[in-house]
Amino acid sequence: MKTYKTFATERLILRPTNTEDSAFIFELLNSPKWLNFIGDRNIKNEKDAEDYISRRMLPQLERLGFSNFTIIRKEDGKKIGSCGLYDREGLEEIDIGYAFLPDFEKKGYAFEATVELKKVAREVFGIEKLNAITLERNESSRKLLKKLNFKFKEKIRLPDDPDELMLYFVQL
Repeated sequence: MKTYKTFATERLILRPTNTEDSAFIFELLNSPKWLNFIGDRNIKNEKDAEDYISRRMLPQLERLGFSNFTIIRKEDGKKIGSCGLYDREGLEEIDIGYAFLPDFEKKGYAFEATVELKKVAREVFGIEKLNAITLERNESSRKLLKKLNFKFKEKIRLPDDPDELMLYFVQL
């Protein structure tokens, strides 16, 4: 099995998500904010989560060397969220995304993880520009993108997604 890069910050480890994360992914993808702001992925049990990882995350990881990263808190090894660099249909550039379990929001973890991921995108993977998408009503995400120096570009719709999204970008 090929080994993929893991990254660390002062408080966090960003490790490529794998099928051993299925219980965590099941919990995250069924959290209230995920369902409200990202959408129901029809993950009803850990087996569904394992299939989702295998079908949606691992192929891109194998193809590009990056995809979804499970965020682990160093102090206790707790899986607290995910972030990633995504090659999304309908976007010209790689998209950065993030989500956290409710108990770990508003603690600076999202900012810390995405600052590292922006650095990694440029220095490790040679990405020069990133996109980010969010719903207009997701004010927390919009505030974080602004703090990360993303600029609003336009409102868009992605293929097979009924929601209008706000598209942001940043030059790395």
